[in-house]
Amino acid sequence: MAGNVCPVWVGYFLASPIRKLFENPRKILGPYVKDGMTVLDVGCAMGFFSVPLAAMVGPKGRVICVDVQEEMIKALKKRAQKAGLSDRIETRIGHQDSLGLSALTGHIDFALAFAVVHEVADAAVFFQDVYNVIKQHGKLLVAEPKGHVSEKDFEVSVSCAVQVGFEIIDHPQIHRNRTVLLEKVS
Repeated sequence: MAGNVCPVWVGYFLASPIRKLFENPRKILGPYVKDGMTVLDVGCAMGFFSVPLAAMVGPKGRVICVDVQEEMIKALKKRAQKAGLSDRIETRIGHQDSLGLSALTGHIDFALAFAVVHEVADAAVFFQDVYNVIKQHGKLLVAEPKGHVSEKDFEVSVSCAVQVGFEIIDHPQIHRNRTVLLEKVS
């Protein structure tokens, strides 16, 4: 795992509405996210997935958005406000060595790590942090871009997730991504 984060200027491209043609958040996340859920978006950047997630969880739901870059979080807040969904989104600045989410232990129904695991310094620590905050039978969707992450590196990441206690339940198809759906079974 490289430990290098996406430059802020790339975040503007990642938040582009054109991206929905290839990676539609509602289609990708619809099978997993329901009204009233508490969802974690790790490495949320400018909120390409966060804002649609806030709509999907409804007024009783919550989306916890974590990124290590304050500029990304600021842009996400503006997008959420413009969409009228800022009351459902909670933002946090994470750190390379910890997500800083210990107060949420056992509260997360679903977590998303989209194009983020290859940026963390230690995948085992990352997956342990996420495992700790997910409820029993909660799910984690991990997607990594094929252009940045080799199949072998993806398998190493997935093995870190399995070692901390996640169980592989599916490999959903997402255009140009390596994916795994994991569940906390105990």
